[in-house]
Amino acid sequence: MKLGIIGLPNVGKSTLFNALTAAGAQAANYPFCTIEPNVGMVPVPDARLDALAERYSPEKITPATVTFVDIAGLVRGASRGEGLGNQFLAHIREVDALVHVVRIFEDPDVVHVDGKIDALSDRETIATELALADLQSLEKRLERAAKLLKGQDKQAAAQHEILLRAQAILAEGDALRTGTWTPEELAFLGQCFFLTIKPMLYVANVDEDRVNAPEALPHYAALCQAAAAEGSMVLPVSARIESEIAVMDPQDRELFLQELGLAQSGLARLAQAGYELLGLISFLTAGPKEVRAWPVPRGSTAPQAAGTIHTDFERGFIRAEIVSYDALMAQKDYAAAKAAGLVRSEGKEYVMQDGDVTLFRFNV
Repeated sequence: MKLGIIGLPNVGKSTLFNALTAAGAQAANYPFCTIEPNVGMVPVPDARLDALAERYSPEKITPATVTFVDIAGLVRGASRGEGLGNQFLAHIREVDALVHVVRIFEDPDVVHVDGKIDALSDRETIATELALADLQSLEKRLERAAKLLKGQDKQAAAQHEILLRAQAILAEGDALRTGTWTPEELAFLGQCFFLTIKPMLYVANVDEDRVNAPEALPHYAALCQAAAAEGSMVLPVSARIESEIAVMDPQDRELFLQELGLAQSGLARLAQAGYELLGLISFLTAGPKEVRAWPVPRGSTAPQAAGTIHTDFERGFIRAEIVSYDALMAQKDYAAAKAAGLVRSEGKEYVMQDGDVTLFRFNV
């Protein structure tokens, strides 16, 4: 699953992406430096894997990952094609959720496309362009749906009603994700590739000396208030600091973070937040061959989770033998946990929980 990094030009998107992925994506002080999207896969920090590895001494440790896509900066008028906007908006349609980088930092050497720092204005510019793009797409779908209505197609009638509700939300300047939708309606809107139905996380790119206490910054506080109104969260990060951290060895990185008073790097927090934004949890497998985190959508059943390992596991699912991570680590080993009655046998209806250490039984 993919997270698209969006925002105005010169807000630090590519700098953040470079630090995230160490992929060498180009970053420069002029608009449209990024044209083709850069793609990088980032491991999700999970201390449970390290603890399990100490116990099992596996040949390999495999964390869950999140894929980030660095999309070129949008500008006012992007929905009408300004600044190659149509091309960039098409890239956004291909991701599952959005990370909107908003510039909070002050730096006279890095030009702002509007000539001033204004987090709310920047957020509004991007939100408006995404909503206008959705309105254009929605009007075409309404035309097609109206033609199907003449044939008394019940499914077409239901979809037409959903589209009319969506149109009313967009006409008010709101994102579709702020509406009240059933899971089925959300699935339909997602299939339409609307931009504003995608989950949103705001990254506030703050000055280096404010990363540990951004709350006093007026622009940061205003962004938090606006994000809360739409049910989104804000993550403060200094892209410049993250660039420095990315090239350090692990020991120096830890000392540097301690000096800053930070428990984790901004990138670690972003990877974790992005994972949650996608609605994912991890079940775990552990043994001498491999300790691994397996991402599955929240609400997945045991057979569905088994299918992420191999389709045969789902097809021939018998049961899942599960012990919670905390229960396992409180015992000497898996055998002790089983002797203590902590290993459960779960069937096809079981809904997986984050941190389930699992062994699947199957037969094909």
